[in-house]
Amino acid sequence: MDASAAHRVFEALQGAVSQNPNVLKPAESKLREWETHPGFYTILMDVFSNYNVDVNIRWMAILCLKNGVDRYWRKSTINAISDAEKNSLRNSLLNSFREPVNQIATQLAVLIAKIARLDCPREWSELIPVLLNGSQNTDPLIQHRVLLILQQVIKLLSSKRLIGDRRMFQDLTASIFPFILEQWNHHICTAISQMNEQNFGEAATSSLQKSLLLLKTLHKLTVFGFKKPHESSHVCNFLTSIFEQTKTLLECRKCFLRKYCNTGNGDFSVTAMQEMLEKKIVNLTKVLLAVLEYHPFSCIDLLRPTLEFTFYYVFTDEGEQYLFEKFLILCLNRLKAVLTSAEYKPAKIIEDTKEPETLRAYEIKKQFLDVHVVTMMCRKLITHYFLLTEQDLLLWDSDPESFVTNEGGESWKYNLRPCTETLFLALFHEHRETLCPVLVDLIRHNHVPVSPDDLPGILAKDAIYNAIGLAPFELYDEINFDEWFMTVLNEELKIKSGNYRVLRRRVAWLLGQWIGVKLSCELRPTLYAAMLPLLQPGEDMAVRLTASTTIKKAVDDFEFNTDQFLAFLEPSFDLLFSLLKEAHECDSKMHVLFVLSFIIERMGSCIKPYADSLIQYLPFLWNESSEHNMLRCAIVSTLVHLVKAVGTLNDGHPLTQFLLPVIRLSTDVKQGAHVYLMEDGLELWLAVLENTSVMTPTLLQLFDNMPPLLDGSVEYLKISLYIIQAYTLLGPEEFLQVYGEVVVRICMYLLSDVRPEGIIMIMRVLELCLKVKPTQAVVLIKPALPGILQAVHRGDDLPTVLSMYLSIIARVLLISQGMFIQVAEEVAQSMGEAVEVVVSKIFDVWLGKLHFVTQHDRRKLLGLALASLLTSQSRVVFDRFCGFLLAIAEILNDITRTDETGVYIDSLMYNEDDDYSDDGNMSELTEHYVRRRQLASIDPVHRHNLLLYFQQQMCELMSQVGSVQFNELIQTVDVETLDNVKEYVHHLQL
Repeated sequence: MDASAAHRVFEALQGAVSQNPNVLKPAESKLREWETHPGFYTILMDVFSNYNVDVNIRWMAILCLKNGVDRYWRKSTINAISDAEKNSLRNSLLNSFREPVNQIATQLAVLIAKIARLDCPREWSELIPVLLNGSQNTDPLIQHRVLLILQQVIKLLSSKRLIGDRRMFQDLTASIFPFILEQWNHHICTAISQMNEQNFGEAATSSLQKSLLLLKTLHKLTVFGFKKPHESSHVCNFLTSIFEQTKTLLECRKCFLRKYCNTGNGDFSVTAMQEMLEKKIVNLTKVLLAVLEYHPFSCIDLLRPTLEFTFYYVFTDEGEQYLFEKFLILCLNRLKAVLTSAEYKPAKIIEDTKEPETLRAYEIKKQFLDVHVVTMMCRKLITHYFLLTEQDLLLWDSDPESFVTNEGGESWKYNLRPCTETLFLALFHEHRETLCPVLVDLIRHNHVPVSPDDLPGILAKDAIYNAIGLAPFELYDEINFDEWFMTVLNEELKIKSGNYRVLRRRVAWLLGQWIGVKLSCELRPTLYAAMLPLLQPGEDMAVRLTASTTIKKAVDDFEFNTDQFLAFLEPSFDLLFSLLKEAHECDSKMHVLFVLSFIIERMGSCIKPYADSLIQYLPFLWNESSEHNMLRCAIVSTLVHLVKAVGTLNDGHPLTQFLLPVIRLSTDVKQGAHVYLMEDGLELWLAVLENTSVMTPTLLQLFDNMPPLLDGSVEYLKISLYIIQAYTLLGPEEFLQVYGEVVVRICMYLLSDVRPEGIIMIMRVLELCLKVKPTQAVVLIKPALPGILQAVHRGDDLPTVLSMYLSIIARVLLISQGMFIQVAEEVAQSMGEAVEVVVSKIFDVWLGKLHFVTQHDRRKLLGLALASLLTSQSRVVFDRFCGFLLAIAEILNDITRTDETGVYIDSLMYNEDDDYSDDGNMSELTEHYVRRRQLASIDPVHRHNLLLYFQQQMCELMSQVGSVQFNELIQTVDVETLDNVKEYVHHLQL
């Protein structure tokens, strides 16, 4: 690109940082257009390397260059950057170490690292040597930028996982680790020396910054650059020194805080120094935690120092003064990692442990974690770290919904309370025999009710209850929970003092933890009655939300009894509905909706009298939650259970007008929300179809969402095919008339991209069409029949798939033998064979693999089709007359039985007196189920008597061909088969 092009690029960059959208959008469009033009990235390099250009324009230039590296740097990429331009860019980047702006320097480091990940060391061998040399530059700015770049480069190189790349990184590590370690020692010692002289100024901050960058580099090199870090003396020295360095920095931080922060000095440089010290301490701790995770056997010599270090700072009064939250969390996580590491746990029978290092680690743990230490740790966790803090109570007062939100996932890695709780569980599990008496003793000493005015006493009891609730299975044999609930806990729930909200919430939570463990079924009504006052509008919001969780756990329990809950259903539902309306946070509303969903699901139709208020409120909540897709997910999920509980829907039902727009939005792939709502939306769609009594034009039109959904992927294939089947049953005439061709086209498209299970589901859809509207459907599915006949002709499919193919062919034969012949002729023409040859092969596979079809109804269907062909006057059939009779006789053997008089009857026949409505309680059956039963009652499999039909066909055949030819056909049948046939065809002289 020439000078004018460079000017145009500069103007586009200038426009791209504009706040005016009329200028911004065209500029961004131009920049995207130029991404594949040769020389574009060289111009970007020139722009951000010019320190006189506005910083925002330079920022935009380096971002565009970084994005270009992601998209076009690889040689295999279409429109890849040329080798000449890449070489020029690499050379320019090696001269860009004087970047004055910190934010751009960070982006520059990331940019170089991205290129290094692709090119280093093969095509950019000079990068690492240049960086190592630059790290010793006397210019502080250059030195800092080089260390920043080096850290990013090592970070990305360490992320490569192919064996060759890992080996290359290990070779690189071996060559540079001593040098990096020496640099780190120099900078950290310089910083500590300056701070020991009470010099906490810019010089100390600069040294700490450089040592931090080097430490992050050493972190990646140690964890990913060595197969066995402990075999390197340099790594061992580095890891051992971390303990002393951390202690020294903690002391420096304490001195710094005493000198500056306690005086109220809020200077920015003071804050920056504190942050830098804490970052350094945190990153030192992270190194040991990472090595423990990735190389546990390399940490065995460090186990004792790790345990001593952690115990001192976390569990002693002397060490507590040095703590700050991030450091504390890492210490607790490190202790948890030691406790739970599989490499440090021998087999149940220690002699069976083959790894000597495991036994050594176990012995070290056992020696340090004696009864006294473990007991002290347990008591400290409960009586100190489990206590609600002043900040917790302030959050409770200001935002109770956020306070009570349960942090799931891996929050224990980053948040103090979940971190202490997971450590407690790990400690308790490892030392159950030692700690159970400790916890029982704490309960005994805190058995007496606490005065409502004694907040410290209430908080202490809350902490103990928290511990008991965390380990119900471990304490199963130690606590008589029924007695404790009735004598103490239930009474504490009744105390309404303001401070007692803490215990009311905790007791409600505790009951939820123990309900599925050791709360008698007989006491469930007492539990439900105890929760109702906690759900009242006048109660504290955090208590109400916790009580709702306990109700959910009770309802979702394996031993839940609907009869026991019936008396509490109406008040519980009303109170939860009030809570849903009063909650403000999206998470709270989601939670309460899930509780209501569980109740609706478990109570079924019993919920009908109380659901009207929720039905009326959900449309309002839906409209209010347009920006909260996860809340909408909860609404759709609730609607699924609500539809199933309400039962039959009709056009005038209050739910109907709301449901269809919700389904339309949730399952429309053109709507961004479908990413969140699709799964629940499809469930709702199916539930509505299964419970709807009559097809409506709006419901029919909703099927427009289905083809685009299945065109994109087969992720939702199963439920989508269920929906198609539900439509086919609900309104067969309207549906097949409007969407029949679309359905067949979808099925044919999907057949090329699904596994056998998918093929079976697709065949069931086609078979259902043939069942509901035989004459109409046999024409509709004709485009799919050639593929089915060809598959049977090959005969190499799985038995289950072949069974479905044969079932389709059998139904086509029963509906229209002419259609079968037409399709067979098309197949024969496409294969260049005679139609008789193709049909012969199909029947050979059919007869040869009939024994793979095991379902009696399908076997009968195939028998009916074979019997129908006996009178077709086909040479192919006559040539296989013995095989046809043998197959029909074997099927009759399977499906016939004798009545009281010894007469053979077809066991799959529906009697005229049979009525699908007699089957069970009709109030519990969906409309879809009733429709399936109705369809089954008119299916040829259940309406046509194979025994009588076979007899009639044999008589008709004899009439058609005459006795002479008939006897000739009989002569082709072996004696055993003929004897079997004679059992069913008595009136013919065979």
